[in-house]
Amino acid sequence: MKRTVRELADGRQIYYFDTDPARERAAADTRDLPPRPPVSEMRRDPLTGEWVAMAAHRQTRTYKPPADQCPLCPSTPGRLTEIPEADYEVAVFENQFPSFAAAEPNPSTVDGLPMVPTGPARGRCEVVCFTSDHGTSFGQLSPAQVRTVVEAWADRTAELSATPGVEQVFCFENRGEEIGVTLHHPHGQIYGYPFVTPKTERMLRTAEDYRAEHGRPVLGDVLAAERASGRRVVVDSEHWTAYVPAAARWPVEVHVVPHRQVPDLVALTDEERDDFATTYLEVLRRLDGLYDRPLPYIAAWHQAPVRTGRDLSWLHLELFSVLRSADKLKYLAGSESGMAVWVNDVTPEQIADRLQAL
Repeated sequence: MKRTVRELADGRQIYYFDTDPARERAAADTRDLPPRPPVSEMRRDPLTGEWVAMAAHRQTRTYKPPADQCPLCPSTPGRLTEIPEADYEVAVFENQFPSFAAAEPNPSTVDGLPMVPTGPARGRCEVVCFTSDHGTSFGQLSPAQVRTVVEAWADRTAELSATPGVEQVFCFENRGEEIGVTLHHPHGQIYGYPFVTPKTERMLRTAEDYRAEHGRPVLGDVLAAERASGRRVVVDSEHWTAYVPAAARWPVEVHVVPHRQVPDLVALTDEERDDFATTYLEVLRRLDGLYDRPLPYIAAWHQAPVRTGRDLSWLHLELFSVLRSADKLKYLAGSESGMAVWVNDVTPEQIADRLQAL
């Protein structure tokens, strides 16, 4: 895999990932871009201890442009985009409207509220363009194309993990307007957070308690039980198993888990990366067949934090959808939004049955 690093007109970095080691990427970004926005602020909620980013500049980000004005397509004569090249395999660039960005630490408190720490939202936000083809989707990529995306995820995870101020790296994809997607070009994002996320903190506490009681990793035991049962397994390959979790929160939810405990994407072997490509494509094909329409979803990689809990973590991908039927959405209403107590509209076994039958 060849990685080429270039610079956009406003100083942001762009990375090209190519399978051809002889491929040259030399196109310059000649756009007249505005100055980069100020770094966002983040504040810690004194009641929960959770950090909240305040990124007001994101109100002006690109919103549902027509296909012929997509900023993620390759540049053409007379129409320059975020990708200066005329084509690409996989491209990753710094987000023009980041929630987190490079900054020096400057801790303070909110005026009049000494119990509310604040400071610049240090970190990094990147956009991952899975393909130059605007009209396709991740599930329609070839295994070789998915393999290139995995290389990009792993490369960026390694580099962002070494970036000052970054405590956790989160790779994810949002697909579909029902999820809130405003750019239809197949793409995902990577966040380098300046803290360990609340969900990861909870998962690490649970993993630590389970290991103290049983002497084994909790996800390892779950994976072994799901594979032994087979009741909720959707795809089982040499190195990965995809299953509907027994306590699924979402009406459609699938976890894709490697058979070997590794902390992050960087630690995967070539064989595990190859096998993920075909396994994940099979999962996505089944999900799109569930309602006979492209399924809106969020695909979220759970990786170990940079400096803590790495021995407790077990890399896995969680994919879930808000679509509870072909034309009905699952809304996070009072119980879910107000108390974080989930009520699912279907059983995991019902969804597993349908995915297995496809």
